[in-house]
Amino acid sequence: MTDTPNTTGSRMRINALIVDATDPERLAAFWSELLGRPIVDRSGPYVWLRREHGLGLGFQRTDAPRRSKNRMHFDVSAPDPATEQRRVEALGGRRPEGYDDGGFLVMGDPEGNEFCIIPEGPFELDGEGRTDYLG
Repeated sequence: MTDTPNTTGSRMRINALIVDATDPERLAAFWSELLGRPIVDRSGPYVWLRREHGLGLGFQRTDAPRRSKNRMHFDVSAPDPATEQRRVEALGGRRPEGYDDGGFLVMGDPEGNEFCIIPEGPFELDGEGRTDYLG
């Protein structure tokens, strides 16, 4: 995917992504280690990781548990997704049930928020949006 200039005249941009969490400290620690972005602030119900490329990442305390599949998820890229899967598991993440071997490498953080680990380089998709980069 390439960045394209904003030609609509909109001055809006995504400033931060906020993840609801029953334990924002735990999730912030997980994502901090995974992404190499240190925790830089705690304010009210929020724990913030270092802003990178203009994008903030915060974790907001909520009493409501996660109830269903994410409607939006992160894609994180890595040179070796299989190696990163083992690292995610060592940090307390897991592979959610219901995802077949092959296809995208879908993982869950310690509270079950799903994300995909994709290769840094190009990979092929079939007509239904499936892939098998893990081989």
